[in-house]
Amino acid sequence: MEQTTPFSSLVSRFDYVSNFPNPVVQIRGKNIGRGYPTYIIAEIGNNHNGSIDLARREVQAAAHGGADAVKFQKRTVSEVFTKELLDRPQTHSTSLGTTYRQYREAQELKDEELAELKELAHSLGMAFFVTPFDLTSAHALAQIGMDCWKIASFDVDNKPLLEFVAKTGQPIFLSTGMSTIEDIDRAVATILQYNTQLVVKHCVSIYPTPDADLNLGGVRTLTNRYSPLPIGYSGHELGFIPTITAVALGACSVERHFTLDKTLPGPDHSTVSLEPLEFAEMVKQIRRIEAAVADEKIYVHENEKKMKNKHGKSVVSLIDISAGTLITREMLVFKSPGYGVKPTMVHMVVGRAAKADILADTVIEEHLLA
Repeated sequence: MEQTTPFSSLVSRFDYVSNFPNPVVQIRGKNIGRGYPTYIIAEIGNNHNGSIDLARREVQAAAHGGADAVKFQKRTVSEVFTKELLDRPQTHSTSLGTTYRQYREAQELKDEELAELKELAHSLGMAFFVTPFDLTSAHALAQIGMDCWKIASFDVDNKPLLEFVAKTGQPIFLSTGMSTIEDIDRAVATILQYNTQLVVKHCVSIYPTPDADLNLGGVRTLTNRYSPLPIGYSGHELGFIPTITAVALGACSVERHFTLDKTLPGPDHSTVSLEPLEFAEMVKQIRRIEAAVADEKIYVHENEKKMKNKHGKSVVSLIDISAGTLITREMLVFKSPGYGVKPTMVHMVVGRAAKADILADTVIEEHLLA
């Protein structure tokens, strides 16, 4: 059974609510939170396959497609994987290496190349950040300078990495794949000890994720649990309909893997990535969805009034009614148009006299009644 205890009641080391006078995360002048445009991240990750030229072209394409930010990944391979795993034969995408070590190392960009990509992203109006998968990588990225940080689902329980990133004071995206609600509670509590600039992202770490496993209702669960923190979505599904659905459910930020070509070798190109035209269409549809769900009030829209006047119902005379005649209910029916006395007010017509002759099939208006 889903745990329903509010997260605020689980955190006793500080006053949870008072730490959030403004529950909005800001990155390079763009706000992430309820009421602001969805913050859209193109996760290039390792889809550059170690090529700075391919990485440059991907950054440019992401900007053209409407991304607010581009994100890469960085691993110190020997710190992330054991020797036993690194020495295993590579069984797919062998063009990048014959062992898992070669395969992983082939996908790493140099620090100076990441710094160059940061400048390129900024020149195109986007934020730039990189997911560190180990502390050595995190230290290197801090030297380059990140606009924000991402903690991958793999590291929700990596407390040293969580603390290092949190202590930078910069905004953080926390993905929650492969995690129980208790795992997420601990990670969020760890980060909030040092940093309240946090976006918690619903995520399922299945590549690709079948529709039945997407658990998109988790967006609302996280919203209810960690309010007022902004909640986002990191998707690994085929296509993008679930991503725009997450926006309709309240996700303030979405992240999708991005590639120029799904046929390229590597772990993410064909399984979970969107090509530029798909990504641009997703952004377009997200902007439609956020406009559609922004207004929560119920009222008659200005542009509905003509429709209401034409097709709404009014009290209408069934027969000719002579001046001075007391009107009975049997003399009346309900028809369109809707500019006359409303059917709900028919009792205000019955028993009153006709001020002048009223022909059959006439809309009853107040000026016709004595």
